[in-house]
Amino acid sequence: MTDLTATTWVKSSYSNNGGNCVEVAPGLPGVTPVRDSKDPEGPALYFPADGFTAFLQKVKAGALGNA
Repeated sequence: MTDLTATTWVKSSYSNNGGNCVEVAPGLPGVTPVRDSKDPEGPALYFPADGFTAFLQKVKAGALGNA
């Protein structure tokens, strides 16, 4: 696991929905950590950086439908 104590977290641009949002820690080599912004001391999920980029591209293209 990567030490995330000094990591800069970035909130989702869709975070104006009542607090239900995620944060990511971009720029780490090979991995993109994701966490719940309401629980910053809680666990983070680690995704391979290329897989997370592919996921974001599909979201932006509308390929995953509406949730």
